[in-house]
Amino acid sequence: MDKTSAQNNKSVKDYIASLDDEQTVKDSLVLIEMMQRISGHKPKIWNVGTIGFDTYHYKYDSGREGDGHIIGFYPRKGKITVYLMDGTAHYSGLLAKLGKHTTTGYCVYIKRLSGIVLPILEQILQQSYQNIKSQDGHIHKVLWQTEK
Repeated sequence: MDKTSAQNNKSVKDYIASLDDEQTVKDSLVLIEMMQRISGHKPKIWNVGTIGFDTYHYKYDSGREGDGHIIGFYPRKGKITVYLMDGTAHYSGLLAKLGKHTTTGYCVYIKRLSGIVLPILEQILQQSYQNIKSQDGHIHKVLWQTEK
């Protein structure tokens, strides 16, 4: 099992309550509602503070295997990280319409939800979720490192 993708038994409610920034709490509650609606799954804490929804299993040719959340985010004051496990490159057109954000291979960094267009984020998350689900739980390559 890959240690970097371990679920944590901490309560999501307690974790949100422990956040020290009121706006981060409000933004997190909006994202939880959105991602739960998209996935049909309740949120779970992964690692030290990622809130993830649903799971998939991966096993690479290298022998590395584990479980990961299909969609999720990591709330921090002034920067929320939204994870697109199939990579941001798949969504360049939609990301261009999202509003104020930055990206890396599979992360979208947002300061505040008020700075983005929420329906665009929801569309991206729905597509990413469906893309991972269409793999039938058998991921054999790092999706965000592959071409579209």
